[in-house]
Amino acid sequence: MNLEKYYPLMRFCIVGVINTGTYYGLYLLFLHIFGWVYLVSHISAFVLSMIGSFFMNTYFTYKTKPSLKKFFQFPLTYAVNVTVTTSSVYLLVDQLGMDKNIAPLVASLIAIPFTFIVSKKILVNKPKPSSSS
Repeated sequence: MNLEKYYPLMRFCIVGVINTGTYYGLYLLFLHIFGWVYLVSHISAFVLSMIGSFFMNTYFTYKTKPSLKKFFQFPLTYAVNVTVTTSSVYLLVDQLGMDKNIAPLVASLIAIPFTFIVSKKILVNKPKPSSSS
C-alpha cells in the first residue's frame, strides 16, 4: 500500500489541528479577555487563523511556494468554510443552546472536508498542458 499519496492529507490534518488551536485560542482571547461578542470573536479569529493557514499549507502541506496570486485566491477556500462554520456557530448557540465555548469546535469539524478539496485545487501547481503544433 502506497501511503505517500496520503501524505498531503495527513499534513493537512496536522495543519488543521494547529490552525484550529490557533483559531480557538484567538476566539477565547477575543471573547473573554477583550469582551467581544461571540460572532465578532469568531470572525476575527477566523481571518487571522486563515492567514496562518495559508502559509502552513503552502510550505508544509503541499510544499509549494506562496505567491500573491495564491494568497488572494486562498480565501476562496474558506468561502464555504466561513459560511458553514458561521451558520453552524449561530445555529448551535442560538437555536440549539450549545455552549458558545464549544460550538466553534463542532462547527470547524463540519467544514474540514470542503477546505481540503478547494485548498488543494488552489495551492498545488498543476502542470500546464503542452500545446501540440
